[in-house]
Amino acid sequence: MKKELVISIMIIILIIIGNIITQNYTNNTTIKISNFLDNLKIEVLAKDEKDNLLYRISTIEDQWNKFEEKLAYYIEHDELEKVESQISSIKGFIEVNNYEEVIPEIERGIFILGHIQDKSKLNIKNIF
Repeated sequence: MKKELVISIMIIILIIIGNIITQNYTNNTTIKISNFLDNLKIEVLAKDEKDNLLYRISTIEDQWNKFEEKLAYYIEHDELEKVESQISSIKGFIEVNNYEEVIPEIERGIFILGHIQDKSKLNIKNIF
């Protein structure tokens, strides 16, 4: 009886530690990408040069691809694909000089990142 109790407690502790680690990584990642997108939005509103905007979105895309590799272990792939789709849309609108559509796409990308962050939290709403 004592042995089973110790094993059960160890498993619960490992689950809690794993959740804390993944939640912190998810929060840091979504905050970083959201900040990158916010900075891009500021540059678009300031009517920065197209080459600079394309460089900026390519950097964001590279960062996202790096983060996505680890996030894919524990987050639904549909959620990750939504962010990747938004980044591609932003890049496409910048390439064709359609800056009116870039801002809403950036806002949608930030919203999706916030949704991923909220969805990964351990709270009663997400459990049930």
